[in-house]
Amino acid sequence: MKISHIEHLGIAVESIEAALPYFTEVLGLEHYATEEVADQKVKTAFLRCGEVKLELLEGTSPESSITKWLEKGNKGVHHVAFCVEDGVKEALVEVEGKGVRLIDAAPRLGAEQLNIAFLHPKSTCGVLTELCEH
Repeated sequence: MKISHIEHLGIAVESIEAALPYFTEVLGLEHYATEEVADQKVKTAFLRCGEVKLELLEGTSPESSITKWLEKGNKGVHHVAFCVEDGVKEALVEVEGKGVRLIDAAPRLGAEQLNIAFLHPKSTCGVLTELCEH
């Protein structure tokens, strides 16, 4: 598996509308897209920070993994997404072969039309890890 770069940092927020002014007005970052990923029950907002993007994540239902994560008292950085050059499907086979626990056994479509898959934080030093490809 070859990782080319950090694709984005996912940040869980209770409200994108309430959080955006901090990132845009205080930090001066460019908010360039907002979209809802209905099957994941999440609304996302993307901001540019140099070569890396920030993805604000807001749950859109009580069943959303973001909503549940926030209800447990967590907040802030939710995951790190790495762009893989060899493809997500191939990367999943490789990391599973090395004993990493998968959340997603196969790639699925995520925000910005990326193919994505998550690795379980119990196998990744406590960091929820997303693999993605353009």
